[in-house]
Amino acid sequence: MKLTSMESYIVAVPPPYVGGMYWIFVKIKTDCGIEGVGEVYSATFHPSGMQHLISDVFERYLLNQDPHHIEKFWRQAYSSGFTQRPDLTMMGIISGFEMACWDIIGKAANKPVYELIGGRVHDKLRSYTYLYPKNSQGEYDYSDPDLAAEEAARCAEMGFTAVKFDPAGPYTAFSGHQISLGVMDRCEEFCSKVRQAVGSKCDILFGTHGQMVPSSAIRLAKRLERYDPLWFEEPVPPGQESAMAEVAAKTSIPIAAGERLTTKYEFHRLLDSGAARILQMNIGRVGGILEAKKIAAIAEVYYAQIAPHLYNGPIGAAASFQVAAASPNFLIQESIMAWGGFYSEILQEPIQWEDGYIIPSTKPGLGVELNMDVVKKHSPYTGSRLHLQMAAVPFDVKNDAPAKG
Repeated sequence: MKLTSMESYIVAVPPPYVGGMYWIFVKIKTDCGIEGVGEVYSATFHPSGMQHLISDVFERYLLNQDPHHIEKFWRQAYSSGFTQRPDLTMMGIISGFEMACWDIIGKAANKPVYELIGGRVHDKLRSYTYLYPKNSQGEYDYSDPDLAAEEAARCAEMGFTAVKFDPAGPYTAFSGHQISLGVMDRCEEFCSKVRQAVGSKCDILFGTHGQMVPSSAIRLAKRLERYDPLWFEEPVPPGQESAMAEVAAKTSIPIAAGERLTTKYEFHRLLDSGAARILQMNIGRVGGILEAKKIAAIAEVYYAQIAPHLYNGPIGAAASFQVAAASPNFLIQESIMAWGGFYSEILQEPIQWEDGYIIPSTKPGLGVELNMDVVKKHSPYTGSRLHLQMAAVPFDVKNDAPAKG
C-alpha cells in the first residue's frame, strides 16, 4: 500500500464562527483506493500560506510511502531542515497527515483506530462545553454573568456534567499582565452565579489563556477556590513551566494546560515541573494520534489525566475521541455544545452525543466522513483573520480593555 495523492481544503466556518474562522482538512489516497482524512489545527499563519507547506510535507515525506509507517514519517518530518525540535506549524501539518494515515489504517483493518492503539477503555466519553449565552437580540454575549448562569443551567438540563467559561479577558499579545481588581470581581461573580445555577450537577471549569503573571494568577485563584472549580486553565503564558508550577503550588485548584503545546517533550516538561496535572493536548496540533497516546502514557506515570482540547473542526474531534476512548487516564473531552449546526452539516453522519456523553463511533478508521458537497460549498476561506487572534495592544487596567492604539 502506498500513498499516491493529496488534497487540502480550507473551509470557511459560517457566522458566528463557533470553532474558529476556518478549518483545514487534508485528504490522502492510496494506490488501492482507500482514502483517509485529517485536520491541521493551525493558528500561526494564514491558511493560504499553510496550503503550500502542507503540499511540501506530503511530497517530501509521504508520497509513495506506506501509510502504516507512522513513526518513520513522524521522525523524518519532525527532523525536517535539521530542526529535531517542536515546531508549531510543522507539528500541525504532521498531526493532520498522521490522523489521515490512521484513518486509512483503520479502514484497511476494518477497525476503529482506538482498537489499534490499545483498545477501547471507555464506551462513552464525558464531555463539557463552553457556555454560549445569547442576549435578547439573539447574539452571543459572554460578558453577562446572569446570562452565563442561565446557559449553565440549560447545559446541565441537557446532560452536561461540566461547563467552561473565561471571564478574565481580554487576551493581548503583551500578556501576561496583572489583571485589575474589577476583572477579579467579574471572575468571582461568574463563578458564584454559575455555581449557584448548577449546584453539584456540574463541575465548573475556569478558563484563562495565559494572560496573567504568576502573582496575579495566585491572587485570582485564592478568590475562586471557594467555588471548587475542577480546573484553572493555563493561568500564565505557555513556555515557562516553572512559572505555572509556582501557581500550581499555591492553589488547591488543579491546573490544566496544553492546548498551545506540542509533542511529548513539551508535555513532559509540564508534568516534570509540577505545572499541571490535567493535560489539554489538541490532536490536530500535538503531533497526531500516536503522539497524543504517548503523552497520555507519560501522564499516567505522574497520575495525571487528559482532557483533550478541541476548538476546531469535526475531523480533529473524531481523532481526539479515538485517543480518549483508548486512554485509561481520560478525564473529559471538550465538546462544541452538542455537535449540531455546521459540525453536523459538514459530516455525512453527525457525531453522536447523548445526555452529556460523546459516543465513540464503531466504524473503521476515524469513524466519520466529510460531506464533500458542503466542504466545497464553503471553500476556500477568503477572509484575512487568523483562526484565533489576540489583541495587538496592551491591557489597560482603567478601561478593563486593551488600550486603544
